Amino acid sequence: MTAAALTPSRAKSARKAATPAGMIPVVRRPDFGFNADVAQWWWDNDPLKTLLLAALSSSFPPGERFFIDSVRHYQPQITDPELQKAIRGFIGQEAHHSREHEALNGFLQNRGINLARLEKEIAGFMNLLRKLSPERQLAHTVAVEHFTALMAEEFLLKYDVLDKMDPRMAPIWAWHAIEESEHKAVAFDVYKAIGGSEFTRVTEMMAVSVLFPLFTSIHVYQLMKEAGEHRNWRSWAKGIDFMWGRPGVFRKLLPSYFKFYAPNFHPWDHDARALVEKAKKKWLGGLA
Repeated sequence: MTAAALTPSRAKSARKAATPAGMIPVVRRPDFGFNADVAQWWWDNDPLKTLLLAALSSSFPPGERFFIDSVRHYQPQITDPELQKAIRGFIGQEAHHSREHEALNGFLQNRGINLARLEKEIAGFMNLLRKLSPERQLAHTVAVEHFTALMAEEFLLKYDVLDKMDPRMAPIWAWHAIEESEHKAVAFDVYKAIGGSEFTRVTEMMAVSVLFPLFTSIHVYQLMKEAGEHRNWRSWAKGIDFMWGRPGVFRKLLPSYFKFYAPNFHPWDHDARALVEKAKKKWLGGLA
Protein backbone atom coordinates (compact mmCIF):
# COMPACT_ATOMS: atom_id res chain seq x y z
CA MET A 1 0.00 0.00 0.00
CA THR A 2 1.30 3.44 -0.84
CA ALA A 3 0.34 6.86 0.41
CA ALA A 4 -2.38 8.42 -1.66
CA ALA A 5 -1.97 11.09 -4.33
CA LEU A 6 1.68 11.96 -3.80
CA THR A 7 2.79 14.90 -5.92
CA PRO A 8 5.91 14.54 -8.11
CA SER A 9 7.89 16.75 -5.75
CA ARG A 10 7.04 14.50 -2.84
CA ALA A 11 7.75 11.38 -4.87
CA LYS A 12 11.40 12.41 -4.94
CA SER A 13 11.56 11.85 -1.18
CA ALA A 14 10.06 8.37 -1.42
CA ARG A 15 10.60 6.30 1.69
CA LYS A 16 12.88 3.28 1.77
CA ALA A 17 9.96 1.20 3.08
CA ALA A 18 6.21 1.25 2.70
CA THR A 19 3.24 -0.55 4.14
CA PRO A 20 3.15 -4.04 2.57
CA ALA A 21 0.52 -4.48 -0.12
CA GLY A 22 -2.68 -5.92 1.26
CA MET A 23 -1.84 -5.08 4.87
CA ILE A 24 -5.39 -4.16 5.90
CA PRO A 25 -6.06 -4.23 9.67
CA VAL A 26 -8.49 -7.01 10.57
CA VAL A 27 -11.38 -5.89 12.77
CA ARG A 28 -11.89 -8.58 15.40
CA ARG A 29 -14.73 -8.50 17.92
CA PRO A 30 -13.54 -10.22 21.08
CA ASP A 31 -15.50 -10.26 24.29
CA PHE A 32 -13.08 -10.79 27.14
CA GLY A 33 -14.28 -11.82 30.57
CA PHE A 34 -12.37 -11.05 33.75
CA ASN A 35 -12.73 -13.55 36.58
CA ALA A 36 -13.13 -12.46 40.16
CA ASP A 37 -10.45 -14.90 41.29
CA VAL A 38 -7.72 -13.32 39.16
CA ALA A 39 -4.67 -12.66 41.32
CA GLN A 40 -4.30 -9.13 42.71
CA TRP A 41 -0.92 -8.73 41.01
CA TRP A 42 -1.67 -10.56 37.80
CA TRP A 43 1.58 -9.86 35.98
CA ASP A 44 4.49 -11.81 37.45
CA ASN A 45 2.93 -11.49 40.93
CA ASP A 46 4.37 -7.97 40.98
CA PRO A 47 2.55 -4.74 41.91
CA LEU A 48 4.70 -2.37 39.83
CA LYS A 49 4.36 -4.38 36.63
CA THR A 50 0.63 -4.90 37.15
CA LEU A 51 -0.04 -1.24 37.92
CA LEU A 52 2.05 -0.11 34.95
CA LEU A 53 -0.30 -1.96 32.61
CA ALA A 54 -3.30 -0.73 34.60
CA ALA A 55 -2.12 2.87 34.15
CA LEU A 56 -1.64 2.33 30.43
CA SER A 57 -5.08 0.74 30.18
CA SER A 58 -6.67 3.81 31.74
CA SER A 59 -5.29 5.91 28.88
CA PHE A 60 -6.62 3.76 26.06
CA PRO A 61 -10.33 4.72 25.87
CA PRO A 62 -9.80 8.51 25.67
CA GLY A 63 -6.59 8.16 23.68
CA GLU A 64 -8.04 5.88 21.05
CA ARG A 65 -11.11 8.09 20.57
CA PHE A 66 -8.69 10.94 19.86
CA PHE A 67 -6.68 8.81 17.40
CA ILE A 68 -9.83 7.81 15.52
CA ASP A 69 -11.00 11.41 15.22
CA SER A 70 -7.60 12.68 14.07
CA VAL A 71 -7.47 10.14 11.23
CA ARG A 72 -11.16 10.41 10.36
CA HIS A 73 -10.77 14.18 9.89
CA TYR A 74 -8.63 13.57 6.80
CA GLN A 75 -10.40 10.46 5.52
CA PRO A 76 -12.40 12.36 2.84
CA GLN A 77 -9.12 13.58 1.29
CA ILE A 78 -7.71 10.09 0.76
CA THR A 79 -8.11 8.81 -2.80
CA ASP A 80 -6.12 5.56 -2.51
CA PRO A 81 -8.72 2.74 -2.15
CA GLU A 82 -6.28 0.54 -0.23
CA LEU A 83 -5.51 3.27 2.27
CA GLN A 84 -9.24 3.90 2.68
CA LYS A 85 -9.69 0.22 3.58
CA ALA A 86 -6.81 0.46 6.03
CA ILE A 87 -8.37 3.54 7.64
CA ARG A 88 -11.64 1.68 8.16
CA GLY A 89 -9.72 -1.23 9.68
CA PHE A 90 -7.77 1.15 11.93
CA ILE A 91 -10.95 2.81 13.16
CA GLY A 92 -12.61 -0.55 13.80
CA GLN A 93 -9.65 -1.92 15.72
CA GLU A 94 -9.23 1.21 17.84
CA ALA A 95 -12.95 1.34 18.63
CA HIS A 96 -12.84 -2.24 19.93
CA HIS A 97 -9.67 -1.53 21.91
CA SER A 98 -11.50 1.31 23.63
CA ARG A 99 -14.52 -0.89 24.38
CA GLU A 100 -12.55 -3.82 25.79
CA HIS A 101 -10.27 -1.63 27.89
CA GLU A 102 -13.28 0.19 29.31
CA ALA A 103 -14.45 -3.23 30.51
CA LEU A 104 -11.00 -4.05 31.89
CA ASN A 105 -10.75 -0.67 33.60
CA GLY A 106 -14.15 -1.18 35.20
CA PHE A 107 -13.06 -4.59 36.45
CA LEU A 108 -9.86 -3.14 37.96
CA GLN A 109 -11.78 -0.19 39.41
CA ASN A 110 -14.08 -2.60 41.23
CA ARG A 111 -10.98 -4.28 42.67
CA GLY A 112 -9.81 -1.00 44.21
CA ILE A 113 -7.49 0.37 41.51
CA ASN A 114 -8.71 3.91 40.89
CA LEU A 115 -8.45 4.14 37.12
CA ALA A 116 -11.53 6.35 36.74
CA ARG A 117 -9.56 9.31 38.08
CA LEU A 118 -6.66 8.64 35.71
CA GLU A 119 -8.96 8.24 32.73
CA LYS A 120 -10.64 11.54 33.56
CA GLU A 121 -7.25 13.30 33.72
CA ILE A 122 -6.17 11.84 30.40
CA ALA A 123 -9.49 12.74 28.76
CA GLY A 124 -8.97 16.33 29.91
CA PHE A 125 -5.50 16.34 28.37
CA MET A 126 -6.81 14.93 25.10
CA ASN A 127 -9.41 17.72 25.02
CA LEU A 128 -6.56 20.23 25.24
CA LEU A 129 -4.87 18.54 22.29
CA ARG A 130 -8.07 18.97 20.29
CA LYS A 131 -7.39 22.71 20.31
CA LEU A 132 -4.29 22.12 18.16
CA SER A 133 -4.41 22.18 14.37
CA PRO A 134 -5.80 19.02 12.73
CA GLU A 135 -2.35 18.37 11.24
CA ARG A 136 -0.66 18.45 14.63
CA GLN A 137 -3.39 16.27 16.12
CA LEU A 138 -2.68 13.69 13.43
CA ALA A 139 1.07 14.07 14.06
CA HIS A 140 0.38 13.33 17.73
CA THR A 141 -1.42 10.15 16.71
CA VAL A 142 1.49 9.19 14.43
CA ALA A 143 3.96 9.66 17.30
CA VAL A 144 1.95 7.72 19.88
CA GLU A 145 1.25 4.94 17.38
CA HIS A 146 5.02 4.55 16.96
CA PHE A 147 5.40 4.23 20.74
CA THR A 148 2.58 1.71 21.07
CA ALA A 149 3.77 -0.39 18.13
CA LEU A 150 7.27 -0.59 19.61
CA MET A 151 5.86 -1.56 23.00
CA ALA A 152 3.60 -4.15 21.38
CA GLU A 153 6.25 -5.76 19.21
CA GLU A 154 9.42 -5.36 21.26
CA PHE A 155 7.92 -5.62 24.74
CA LEU A 156 4.71 -7.64 24.91
CA LEU A 157 5.31 -10.02 22.00
CA LYS A 158 9.08 -10.47 21.85
CA TYR A 159 9.72 -11.50 25.46
CA ASP A 160 7.88 -13.83 27.83
CA VAL A 161 5.77 -11.04 29.29
CA LEU A 162 2.44 -12.60 28.33
CA ASP A 163 3.45 -16.01 29.68
CA LYS A 164 4.03 -14.45 33.10
CA MET A 165 0.54 -12.97 33.28
CA ASP A 166 -2.49 -14.66 34.76
CA PRO A 167 -3.86 -16.67 31.79
CA ARG A 168 -7.22 -14.90 32.17
CA MET A 169 -5.55 -11.49 31.69
CA ALA A 170 -2.96 -12.23 29.01
CA PRO A 171 -5.36 -12.58 26.02
CA ILE A 172 -6.52 -8.95 26.02
CA TRP A 173 -2.93 -7.71 26.02
CA ALA A 174 -1.90 -10.17 23.31
CA TRP A 175 -4.85 -9.15 21.11
CA HIS A 176 -4.17 -5.45 21.63
CA ALA A 177 -0.45 -5.85 20.89
CA ILE A 178 -1.11 -7.80 17.69
CA GLU A 179 -3.50 -5.18 16.37
CA GLU A 180 -1.19 -2.30 17.29
CA SER A 181 1.41 -3.89 15.04
CA GLU A 182 -1.10 -4.52 12.25
CA HIS A 183 -2.22 -0.90 12.03
CA LYS A 184 1.01 0.81 13.05
CA ALA A 185 1.45 2.69 9.76
CA VAL A 186 -2.11 3.77 8.97
CA ALA A 187 -1.97 7.18 10.64
CA PHE A 188 1.54 7.69 9.26
CA ASP A 189 0.41 6.88 5.69
CA VAL A 190 -2.51 9.29 6.04
CA TYR A 191 -0.14 11.97 7.35
CA LYS A 192 2.16 11.50 4.35
CA ALA A 193 -0.76 11.42 1.93
CA ILE A 194 -2.08 14.81 3.08
CA GLY A 195 1.40 16.35 2.88
CA GLY A 196 2.01 16.64 6.61
CA SER A 197 4.99 18.73 7.67
CA GLU A 198 8.19 16.94 8.70
CA PHE A 199 8.81 19.68 11.26
CA THR A 200 5.42 19.03 12.86
CA ARG A 201 5.92 15.26 12.81
CA VAL A 202 9.33 15.45 14.49
CA THR A 203 8.49 18.15 17.05
CA GLU A 204 5.31 16.35 18.06
CA MET A 205 7.33 13.20 18.73
CA MET A 206 9.66 15.28 20.90
CA ALA A 207 6.67 16.47 22.92
CA VAL A 208 5.20 12.96 23.18
CA SER A 209 8.61 11.62 24.28
CA VAL A 210 8.39 13.86 27.35
CA LEU A 211 4.66 13.70 28.08
CA PHE A 212 4.07 9.96 27.61
CA PRO A 213 6.73 8.76 30.10
CA LEU A 214 5.97 11.65 32.48
CA PHE A 215 2.23 10.97 32.74
CA THR A 216 2.80 7.21 32.93
CA SER A 217 5.41 7.51 35.69
CA ILE A 218 3.24 9.86 37.76
CA HIS A 219 0.21 7.63 37.38
CA VAL A 220 2.11 4.46 38.27
CA TYR A 221 3.50 6.09 41.42
CA GLN A 222 0.01 7.29 42.38
CA LEU A 223 -1.41 3.80 41.94
CA MET A 224 1.47 2.25 43.89
CA LYS A 225 0.89 4.72 46.73
CA GLU A 226 -2.87 4.13 46.79
CA ALA A 227 -2.19 0.38 46.94
CA GLY A 228 0.26 0.85 49.82
CA GLU A 229 3.10 -0.47 47.66
CA HIS A 230 5.07 2.75 47.08
CA ARG A 231 7.72 1.59 49.57
CA ASN A 232 7.95 -1.86 48.06
CA TRP A 233 11.59 -1.36 47.09
CA ARG A 234 11.91 -4.91 45.81
CA SER A 235 9.13 -4.32 43.29
CA TRP A 236 10.62 -0.99 42.19
CA ALA A 237 14.08 -2.51 41.80
CA LYS A 238 12.77 -5.56 39.95
CA GLY A 239 10.67 -3.43 37.60
CA ILE A 240 13.41 -0.91 36.84
CA ASP A 241 15.87 -3.72 36.16
CA PHE A 242 13.38 -5.39 33.82
CA MET A 243 12.76 -2.17 31.92
CA TRP A 244 16.26 -0.66 31.86
CA GLY A 245 18.72 -3.32 33.11
CA ARG A 246 18.32 -6.99 32.24
CA PRO A 247 16.70 -7.71 29.90
CA GLY A 248 16.16 -3.94 29.66
CA VAL A 249 13.16 -4.12 27.35
CA PHE A 250 12.65 -0.34 27.22
CA ARG A 251 16.37 0.29 26.79
CA LYS A 252 16.38 -2.02 23.80
CA LEU A 253 13.55 -0.01 22.22
CA LEU A 254 15.72 3.10 21.91
CA PRO A 255 17.36 2.34 18.52
CA SER A 256 13.95 1.76 16.90
CA TYR A 257 12.55 4.82 18.66
CA PHE A 258 15.28 7.11 17.29
CA LYS A 259 14.69 5.90 13.73
CA PHE A 260 11.46 7.93 13.82
CA TYR A 261 13.51 11.11 13.40
CA ALA A 262 15.06 10.01 10.08
CA PRO A 263 13.67 11.86 7.03
CA ASN A 264 12.98 8.58 5.22
CA PHE A 265 11.44 6.81 8.24
CA HIS A 266 8.47 4.50 7.78
CA PRO A 267 6.90 2.31 10.51
CA TRP A 268 7.36 -0.78 8.34
CA ASP A 269 11.13 -0.30 8.36
CA HIS A 270 10.69 -2.69 11.29
CA ASP A 271 8.81 -5.66 9.88
CA ALA A 272 7.52 -7.76 12.77
CA ARG A 273 5.03 -9.87 10.81
CA ALA A 274 6.72 -13.16 11.73
CA LEU A 275 6.53 -12.27 15.43
CA VAL A 276 2.89 -11.23 15.11
CA GLU A 277 1.91 -14.38 13.21
CA LYS A 278 3.46 -16.52 15.94
CA ALA A 279 1.52 -14.59 18.59
CA LYS A 280 -1.74 -14.87 16.64
CA LYS A 281 -1.48 -18.66 16.54
CA LYS A 282 -0.77 -18.82 20.26
CA TRP A 283 -3.19 -16.25 21.63
CA LEU A 284 -6.03 -15.44 19.24
CA GLY A 285 -7.45 -18.84 18.43
CA GLY A 286 -10.66 -18.34 16.47
CA LEU A 287 -10.12 -14.57 16.31
CA ALA A 288 -6.97 -14.87 14.18
